Amino acid sequence: MDFAPSERTHALTERLARFMRDEVIPAEPVYAAQLVGGADHRQWRQPPVMEQLKARARDAGLWNLFLPDLDGGPGLSNVEYASLAELMGHSFIAPEAFNCNAPDTGNMEVLHRYGSEEQKRQWLEPLLRGEIRSGFAMTEPDVASSDATNMRATATVEGDEIVLNGRKWWTTGLGHPHCRFVIFMGLSDAQAEPHRRHSMVVCPLDAAGVQIDRMLPVFHDYDEPSGHGELHFANVRLPLSHVILGAGRGFEIAQGRLGPGRVHHCMRAIGAAERALSLLCKRAQLRVAFGQPLLKLGGNADIIANLRMAIEQARLLTLKTAWTLDTQGSKAALSLISQIKVVVPMVAQQAADAAIQIHGGAGLTDDFPLAQLYAYARVLRLADGPDEVHRAVVAKLEAKAQLAVENQA
Repeated sequence: MDFAPSERTHALTERLARFMRDEVIPAEPVYAAQLVGGADHRQWRQPPVMEQLKARARDAGLWNLFLPDLDGGPGLSNVEYASLAELMGHSFIAPEAFNCNAPDTGNMEVLHRYGSEEQKRQWLEPLLRGEIRSGFAMTEPDVASSDATNMRATATVEGDEIVLNGRKWWTTGLGHPHCRFVIFMGLSDAQAEPHRRHSMVVCPLDAAGVQIDRMLPVFHDYDEPSGHGELHFANVRLPLSHVILGAGRGFEIAQGRLGPGRVHHCMRAIGAAERALSLLCKRAQLRVAFGQPLLKLGGNADIIANLRMAIEQARLLTLKTAWTLDTQGSKAALSLISQIKVVVPMVAQQAADAAIQIHGGAGLTDDFPLAQLYAYARVLRLADGPDEVHRAVVAKLEAKAQLAVENQA
């Protein structure tokens, strides 16, 4: 395994780090000041500073860096993009500035890999230009959505139309004023074999029968201006041309979407952990209590050392996952993908929690990004599947591998 950056990746990393230092980090307080506030997403507005950052990033050639081939992106492998995603993870506003923000990246990859020419023209191209935003409607409020076969929302073919019914929630990005559509996953044929029952459909938010019921707070914060929303689909009728790849192909698309996306999430989370550790160390050295810097009190030095080691291990595991995806494909990386989805958010959560503790009361305020970092890491332990589901996948695959070894002996 070779994780050494290529000459091109090294150059991109340097340019991205400089842009982060000179443009993105200084813009964070401006961005926060330009938010509207409150739970009513209809009042939310895109902070003007974000559009300024996007224009500068595009002019600097730091745009759509996630795309795995040369059609609209630099054609980086998962390993090459990993270091860039980690840098973006240092700031909550950075991914959007470079048009590398979830869930748009996953939706762009779906449309790029599986979409029709019409779907690409209508939805993918404006996403690639950063003109619109999108959401992914999969999780449902009335069932245990960690088991996707529980899905109750329906996408029923009726003649030359697809009809959507049901409720979805935790649709990230739904509150953004530029959000124009969601990719809806629903049950098309309950009698088919389990992984041929569902379809993915591009659903415009202004389609008749689509209603945003509410935005969902996370730790009492609405994550403006993107947010996470609950949607109601009531007999939403769309042309069959809105179905991606064809009816019954939803699980196939989902598997192609989730592998690279989980690597992106994890590398950004490592970047968040690095920022938390940096703030922790700065506070520990400058803050004095009982006549000594906090660094020399209690077990703070051990906490810093343990976090450093944990972050390094999490990064190496994620890079191995990216390398396996690049060289052997998603099937070979299944266990590793689940491993990083358990390990990395836990490390990020530990880093944010330790940083909050050493900042005292200040760590709980918005004077530092630590409370937001903690919430972000905690959410990741549920997003794209809870820890328990991923552990079950790892255990199942490990037992199978061990049995295969025994049978060969």
